[in-house]
Amino acid sequence: MASERTVLTVPGPHGDRQVGLSSPNREVWPEVGITKRELAEYVLAVAGPFLAASGDRPVSLERFPDGVDGDSFFSKNPPRGAPSFVDTVDVTYNSGRRHPQLVLTEPAAAVWAVQMNTVVFHPWASRAEDTDRPVELRIDLDPQPGTGFAEAAAVAPIMREVLAEAGLTSWLKTSGNRGIHLFCPISPTHEFLDVRHAVIAAARELERRAPERVTTAWWKEERGARIFVDFNQANRDRTMAGAYSPRATADATVSTPIRWEELPDLDPHAFTVRTVPARLAEVGDPWAGFGDEPGRIDTLLDWWARDVSAGLSELPFPPDFPKMPGEPPRVQPSRARGGVRRTR
Repeated sequence: MASERTVLTVPGPHGDRQVGLSSPNREVWPEVGITKRELAEYVLAVAGPFLAASGDRPVSLERFPDGVDGDSFFSKNPPRGAPSFVDTVDVTYNSGRRHPQLVLTEPAAAVWAVQMNTVVFHPWASRAEDTDRPVELRIDLDPQPGTGFAEAAAVAPIMREVLAEAGLTSWLKTSGNRGIHLFCPISPTHEFLDVRHAVIAAARELERRAPERVTTAWWKEERGARIFVDFNQANRDRTMAGAYSPRATADATVSTPIRWEELPDLDPHAFTVRTVPARLAEVGDPWAGFGDEPGRIDTLLDWWARDVSAGLSELPFPPDFPKMPGEPPRVQPSRARGGVRRTR
């Protein structure tokens, strides 16, 4: 028996394209009954602001062949048979290896990604024309056990003040789960390591102002019930869910741009694949104009240099990265103190 299939007509900059969608009635989010076709229709409904935030840049696709309750994997490279309207760009990964990575440039490419069972879209912070220099400084406020969205929302305005003092304008979005993301448009004048150092400088300043509520500790055993500023999300080939990307949560939440005045008492679970299109039609895109006036990270890099001179060292990199200059040992503090023994 032939598999169920439908074809969607997708308008775009080069006219209408026909994009096939197999198993359109398969439930991607079983708990709320959202199907693959509904996901494709969602992507079409938000295509303008979605592509403004996540298009024209390398993107990793988080794919769920059996729905969000099943296993997932990441696609970075173009799969065999990808249509001609799905672009690619050669990028350098942290290992030094170069490889083509997917780039979405029009709505049909986003719908094709849904056909490939994509749920979460993870765009790089750099654009396709210059993949080595980010156009965004990204701050990931990550709640730790004992904290949640409310605690992240309480420290986000303090981080906004820190970034404003450094000459940067912060744009806000929910992570689609418990966290909060602050994105600052920046001129593409520095490579990823510099931007990571700028993020660390901002994170350390936030930690100084709210030490009981914020931490930059890389090791989980040292974080406590505080908001962790995940500075390693600023590394090359490290991404977070893009604006208007769905998330693999039971209720199909969306990483949703918001205005600062919306933050108090906000419920991030109110923003879902089913509710965000209506919100967008009613209030518009809070990120309209993002990138029109990019800032610079010079002040944050001055703060980084100041902190290094004062004795603050480089912070740990993820375990799959090569050993970096000035990096402390990659060993869990309790192991370094002999507090944990290896078992065979």
